[in-house]
Amino acid sequence: MTGPGEHPLVGAVRPLVDAMGAEILPPDQAQPDDVVLSWEGDEVLAVRLPQLSDSLDHILAAMERRHGMPLPSLDRRAKQSVVRTLEARGAFSVRHGVETVAQALGVSRFTVYNYLNREKGL
Repeated sequence: MTGPGEHPLVGAVRPLVDAMGAEILPPDQAQPDDVVLSWEGDEVLAVRLPQLSDSLDHILAAMERRHGMPLPSLDRRAKQSVVRTLEARGAFSVRHGVETVAQALGVSRFTVYNYLNREKGL
């Protein structure tokens, strides 16, 4: 759903949809788990939310873009900051979240747990 005749609602929600790793679809293609958005009573678009595991991969890719380098290349302080951000976004509530983050950062699970515990003052 793009183009010159794009509805203003599509343009308004696109940054949020992209940040979540979701997908915009025409409302007639909506499945039961999709979110259909209306404008003045007319269905305009459907948003297909990503699976949680896909969301974590999307968030990690965004963190890499934000830092401008591969996550394993970050220094310890930057990696700790990434872990804090990921914790705030619920990354560790996803099954295998710690393992996924550890692999993405190029550290061990133990190191990720240390970063988490240090933040909590344990």
